[in-house]
Amino acid sequence: MKNYLMATATLALVSGGASAGGLDRTGQSMGIIFEDGNYLELSAGHASPELSGQDLAPFTTSSTGNVGQSFNQFAAGLRYEFSDQLSFSLIYDQPWGSDISYAPGGSTYLGGTQAFANSDALTGILRYKFNENFSVHGGLRYQQVDGNITLSGLAYGPLNGYNVSLGRDAAVGWVAGGAYEIPDIALRFAVTYQSEIEHQFDTTENIAPGVTSQTTTKTPQSVNVDFQTGIAKDTLLLAGIRWADHSETKLKPSAAGVDLIDLTDTTTYTLGLARRFNENLVGSVSLGYEAEKDDNLVSPLAPTNGFQSISLGLQYSKDNYKISGGIRYTKLGDAFAETGTPDVARSSFTGNDAVSFGLKFGYYF
Repeated sequence: MKNYLMATATLALVSGGASAGGLDRTGQSMGIIFEDGNYLELSAGHASPELSGQDLAPFTTSSTGNVGQSFNQFAAGLRYEFSDQLSFSLIYDQPWGSDISYAPGGSTYLGGTQAFANSDALTGILRYKFNENFSVHGGLRYQQVDGNITLSGLAYGPLNGYNVSLGRDAAVGWVAGGAYEIPDIALRFAVTYQSEIEHQFDTTENIAPGVTSQTTTKTPQSVNVDFQTGIAKDTLLLAGIRWADHSETKLKPSAAGVDLIDLTDTTTYTLGLARRFNENLVGSVSLGYEAEKDDNLVSPLAPTNGFQSISLGLQYSKDNYKISGGIRYTKLGDAFAETGTPDVARSSFTGNDAVSFGLKFGYYF
């Protein structure tokens, strides 16, 4: 079974931030806990979104330009097996992020608006196997987050030119789940819950110069359901569902007095196949889908509504190591960037997409 894992896990590396809802960038995969023996992995990814819009009346000649900035992702993992029943995994990832920037002088409504967020997380997971069929896993996640938001353009009225800086904050959450497996047919059904994590940021706003306050927000709770089974010799069927509670991620600094983040919950689906070509080479293909919401008025800081994607992965293994790579094309759902109360559409984002790729190295020791 382990010979499939690197090809499929590489797809998870490239599946996040250029497409998923909210600030989700990695999908928070727990795949490493199902590896065999002692194992180390390192991975890197790059995403290049094309996310352009056109202002609505009366500024129909104004274009936003490409507001989706390219970004890199890094991850690492270590699994250590204490016994046939008990193992420990340590996972580093960058689960949440934003790189949105409207060029000044482009969109009349939104030109100069920016949102940047960064995160680092370290998760420790214990897994206990009752027998070859049933297991449970759980642990703690230590997470650091910071961010910076600028609101600019006529759409923001009195908040035009507003900036808030969120100092880096660390907090802890938890992870729990279980799995059912039938090794003879490579079947696995796994469910993992990850708790919300509450952060309190030291906050500096330019409309209250010299005054630092505290702003509380949460990264969302989520549930990952992962399924795989052999369907023919050397062929594996893969499926997954991820639900994330993005609507709980609110940000209301004291001087601004309004929520700066307006996100909706998402459910993301994946379906794929992995195929062994020979003893060294495994390939995989995966489709991804996140439904468009009925309300296509969205935040200018996340101007998409759902997506469809296709990912391709290839893994080469020999002796104790594996090298794998993946590439993903994502068609981003059309949406209207809105501001105000009640919501008013300002710019139309249509025909956008993203390309992302990743590389992973794994070593058994």
